[in-house]
Amino acid sequence: MASPYSLNWGDSVYAKVKATNIVGDSSTSSEGNGAVILTNPDAPVSLADDVATTSATTIAMTWSQGAANGGTPVIDYRVSHKLSTDSSFTELASGVTTTSYTTTALTQGAEYVFKVESRNAFGYSTTYSNEVTIL
Repeated sequence: MASPYSLNWGDSVYAKVKATNIVGDSSTSSEGNGAVILTNPDAPVSLADDVATTSATTIAMTWSQGAANGGTPVIDYRVSHKLSTDSSFTELASGVTTTSYTTTALTQGAEYVFKVESRNAFGYSTTYSNEVTIL
């Protein structure tokens, strides 16, 4: 983060507050206890076909957590997909709590493109993982 505060995502912030209006200043409040600086987590990285598991009837993929979690642990992931000939993605699964996903619910022999988002207490990553195409 920017100076002069030198705070990092996940740091606790303790503050005192004073209100000011046309009459003047209020007394200073007691110290607050620990607002946490949060932001969206980084998108997952290294999304890849799990070739050991992918077959004619099963599609499997793995990925790694992004470099920064935004100050709070990643809760889960959302997997989106589209046919390789389509222009837009749709959600395939959410609430995925591991860095892998397997499905048998897609059309056999079709070519699909996948991407993944991560979610923490602040929200979903603002970008997706790399895209991977699996036949």
